[in-house]
Amino acid sequence: MEDIRVVTDFPRKVREIENLWIPMPDGVKLAARIWLPEDAEADPVPAILEYLPYRKRDGTVERDALTHPYFAGHGYAGVRVDMRGSGDSEGLCKGEYLKQEQDDCLAVIEWLAKQPWCSGSVGMIGISWGGFNGLQVAARRPPALKGVISLCSTDDRYSDDIHYLGGAMMCDKLRWGTTAWAGAMTPPDPLIVGDRWRAMWEERLIGNGIWVHDWFEHQRRDNFYKHGSVCENYADIDVPVYAVGGWVDGYPNAIFRMLEKLPGKRKGLIGPWGHKYPHLAKPGPRIGFLQECLRWWDQYLKGIDTGIENEPMLRAWIQDPARPAPIYEERPGRWVAEPYWPGPGVKKRMLHLAPHRLSETKGKDEVQTICSPQIAGLSSGSWCGYGAVPTQPIDQRTEEGNALIFETEPLTQAVEILGFPEFEVTLASDRPNALLSATLSQVFPGGAASRVSFGILNLSHRHDDLEIEPMVPGKVETILLKLRCCGQRFEAGERIRLAVATSHWPIVFPVAETATLSIHCGASRLILPVREAQPLDTTLAAFPGPESARPMERKVLVEAEPFERSVCTDYITGLTVHQVINDAGTILHPHTGITQSARNVDRFSINPDDPNSAEGTCTWEYTFSRDSWKASIAVSATVRAFRDVWRIETHMLAHDGDEVAVESREVKEWPRDLN
Repeated sequence: MEDIRVVTDFPRKVREIENLWIPMPDGVKLAARIWLPEDAEADPVPAILEYLPYRKRDGTVERDALTHPYFAGHGYAGVRVDMRGSGDSEGLCKGEYLKQEQDDCLAVIEWLAKQPWCSGSVGMIGISWGGFNGLQVAARRPPALKGVISLCSTDDRYSDDIHYLGGAMMCDKLRWGTTAWAGAMTPPDPLIVGDRWRAMWEERLIGNGIWVHDWFEHQRRDNFYKHGSVCENYADIDVPVYAVGGWVDGYPNAIFRMLEKLPGKRKGLIGPWGHKYPHLAKPGPRIGFLQECLRWWDQYLKGIDTGIENEPMLRAWIQDPARPAPIYEERPGRWVAEPYWPGPGVKKRMLHLAPHRLSETKGKDEVQTICSPQIAGLSSGSWCGYGAVPTQPIDQRTEEGNALIFETEPLTQAVEILGFPEFEVTLASDRPNALLSATLSQVFPGGAASRVSFGILNLSHRHDDLEIEPMVPGKVETILLKLRCCGQRFEAGERIRLAVATSHWPIVFPVAETATLSIHCGASRLILPVREAQPLDTTLAAFPGPESARPMERKVLVEAEPFERSVCTDYITGLTVHQVINDAGTILHPHTGITQSARNVDRFSINPDDPNSAEGTCTWEYTFSRDSWKASIAVSATVRAFRDVWRIETHMLAHDGDEVAVESREVKEWPRDLN
């Protein structure tokens, strides 16, 4: 990454502890890698913990090398811990965000605070899983924890993670479920754990389990999902929280909610980025995020006044118009600020529906019907974009035949929005269960349409995600659908479009029956969070450029295959296949001697006329080797959406060299619960 300045001369010299064992109360030992100032025992420093199941030896190792030595060089101990049952740590990891995971983290924090090189103060930083558990552990209030930086995370495990979107079963439940399963099946490194590596590996292969089974067993917002959802009681968190994310990522919504509802000190930052740290992320512009972290840590872990407490609560990137593309290097725009959220600069603007039109004037109560083909939504891209690969939405013109289209006249002046668009719709369904999809787009002169936001609702969840209620066929109801948050500028001459459909594939699985919705236009409206420029915007200092510690050495032994994202339709049967292939090639990390390869294929197929034909298959293959040691794992999971049941077929095959270590096959079914 040519635009990142590599720092090698730090205020304090850094030493590294390649592996250190942290004992848990039950005798299990967790593996940690630590970077800290050479003189930390004489001049103790706060510890910054990143606590993950992603293998510190070869999983996050390249990112860790950029981040934690940088913190150490500025007077902190950067601590990277493999969670129980992952990487080189002992024990089992039987699921996401379990109480055991939190309990272990409390013990890790207590242990860190007592070390002679630690000042007694600890911060937690993490992205995705590490962002989740930072919030969850903060809610447990360990005394030594003084602050959290949580990136690309959520406060709500049920309705704002990979499980359900508006109560609709997400395809990412299968995608991520297979990814997490494969990762949980990988072996420890024999150089760290010795000859017991095979026994530890077999314990994981047999004992870590297939987490997606638990996820399909729980189809409503029950205690399974309430656990670990800090939205259940925001007041549990009393330490300062810096919530960070990007518009391409899947998790920006939580930032707004936490700014509104956390009781203590909090700050939000939303850029144009995908699911990555902002000094490494695409689309750009990247920022000096590690420097920003130091300002946060210095303020709350060292008590140094950095001025960050006096800055606006929210800083967000308003994106300029960009024509549709599956990947962007940069998204032009500008930074804006709000002193709190909801911010005083944001006001609601109503656009009323009429056949084919959006207008500030309310029209007649005309009714339009929609019954989309099951392939509606194929242009949507991924629910959670990583930015570095071409998975963003493509031209929304491809959806025009699949949805009802409502569109403004060309705008006479520019409009900027920040926050959550909402669709207040009066409708009826001809079936007890149906799916409602709403997509907000920016239409350019000439017709190209870029997606700005979208929302999905399983109408059985229109009132509640636990006490769900089928629709009464023919009964007219008014429903509010909140779309994903966004920050977007529409220029004069462009149009604002709302597309309404009954499918959104392959973001969510279809409901079990094909339904037709009747939209009462005169009683329906799109509500936009329109923002006027504020004087506070001009006070924002520019972020410094991105910096990092020295990248670790890596050697590419086999080049990765080109990333593939394709749609193929059989014009005889109608079967449509959406496929993504992501091959990482083969990499050698000289500092460990480990050679690693990885390959993932996600395949989702459906017939446009049959919701019960929906099927997804996801596969992962990993190989790890050094000298004569070689371990490989291959997993495959298939979900079939039959009318009455969800069927999941799984296969796992692990090899120690040429020998089969463990192989398993399972087929399980769960009744569909109005989804």
